Amino acid sequence: MQKLLKRLLAALCLCTWLAALAQPATQPAQPPIRIALIESMSGAFANTGEAVFRNLVWATERINARGGVKLPGGARNLVIERYDNKGQNEESLAALRSAIDDGITVIAQGNSSAIAAVLIDAINKHNERSPGKRVLFLNYSAVDPILTNEKCSYWHFRFDAHADMRMAALMDVLKDDASLKSIYLIGQDYSFGQAVLREARKQIAVQRPDVQIVGDELHALGRVKDFIPYAVKIKASGAQAVLTGNWGNDLTLLIKAAREVGYDGKFYTFYGNALGVPAALGDAGVGKVIAVADWFPNEPGAASEAFYQAFRQRFPKPQDDYVHMRMQLMVEALAQSIERAGSTESGAVAAEMERAVATVSGHKGTMRATDHQFQQPLLVAMMGKQGTPGIRFDVEGSGYGFRVIKTITPERAEQPNSCRMVRP
Repeated sequence: MQKLLKRLLAALCLCTWLAALAQPATQPAQPPIRIALIESMSGAFANTGEAVFRNLVWATERINARGGVKLPGGARNLVIERYDNKGQNEESLAALRSAIDDGITVIAQGNSSAIAAVLIDAINKHNERSPGKRVLFLNYSAVDPILTNEKCSYWHFRFDAHADMRMAALMDVLKDDASLKSIYLIGQDYSFGQAVLREARKQIAVQRPDVQIVGDELHALGRVKDFIPYAVKIKASGAQAVLTGNWGNDLTLLIKAAREVGYDGKFYTFYGNALGVPAALGDAGVGKVIAVADWFPNEPGAASEAFYQAFRQRFPKPQDDYVHMRMQLMVEALAQSIERAGSTESGAVAAEMERAVATVSGHKGTMRATDHQFQQPLLVAMMGKQGTPGIRFDVEGSGYGFRVIKTITPERAEQPNSCRMVRP
């Protein structure tokens, strides 16, 4: 009996194996389109890198949920792969080489204009040397104007408003503040921070020549642990307001120091609406902190509200509350450009990206082909308490949010450029 059972079992296994061989081969899933995120995932600015990662992951999830990027050979998903540059130029170049060696042809970076400039140069050289392995550079936050002017590149596309555009938006509010008579300028000592203060001096001289600049200084990027000496100088200067392009911990620590020394002036900021700043100031920031962005959670409208609530459902932790519309628009523009090109080859995708028009939750932006600078609305908002008029949503569970006080159309936000684009 046991021998018979063994024979029957062997016959059954053989039949199963033969049946499997007879089945038509299933089509393998198409490999994903990989995007290399080169950012600080460790060190002083690790929180900014992680925040970007969440934004880009959410953007790819939206594309993938609708079936992925449609190509002649079949739809393909988008995935984000992390490369830690530790906030350093050389580490960024090493990460770029690793990504290229890994076969990735789309690079994303933004949290440092100095690093962006280094990457642009390296990508230009690589694409010239290796035309069969060309890569694209998508920039969501590196806003030194030079990157789409003198350093403009066919392979580089910027989706954030550059520093001069942001400054012009802030000045639209500052120029109407009749009580303002003195201001202190402070920034990070690298290309972006220098560009911010340079443009601030220029625009104040034109828009408000009556306002006295009582302080003008730069500090080391990411190296200052104690901003109390800077805050003491700001308070002693008698400045009624501070203007800064600081971001990440450099902004949070500056704001905390100002509160500790009792400074009660306004802050005109590029990034004062997130990453711990509202919580650091508390009530002292109400009606005092002004920020400029491409979108705010309290922007009026059902589409905007649904967009924000969807993000919070995906990332419910208060510390993860950092969402940027431009990053969603960037990934949308990439997906559409690949589909129109019918290929992932960088030259073909770049040709389509030059004329990209992307819309997410009612927000629309267009790529300007002359310099690869994305054109979109800009908003200026003021910090206040959650629950007060115009502030339904707070920031990072702080109890404080931002009320939109001015909207600048893309046509008004647009700035001239000096790019001399070299096309392949």
